[in-house]
Amino acid sequence: MRVKCVICDKIEGIEDQSLVAKRLRNRPIHTYMCDECSTRISNRTKDRVDTGNFRLFRARSEKDEW
Repeated sequence: MRVKCVICDKIEGIEDQSLVAKRLRNRPIHTYMCDECSTRISNRTKDRVDTGNFRLFRARSEKDEW
């Protein structure tokens, strides 16, 4: 299966029976990101977290009184 990275537009080939290929076929909202872009984003995110100015806003969990 041929896939295209959403960030760098690099075209790669992955196995048709791999888990990533199955997810892309069955859930079209999922996108593919190459290993280089994934590594680059994770490294930059870790650097931002280390600065102390990075906040991750999570949804509030509503308490159900029932």
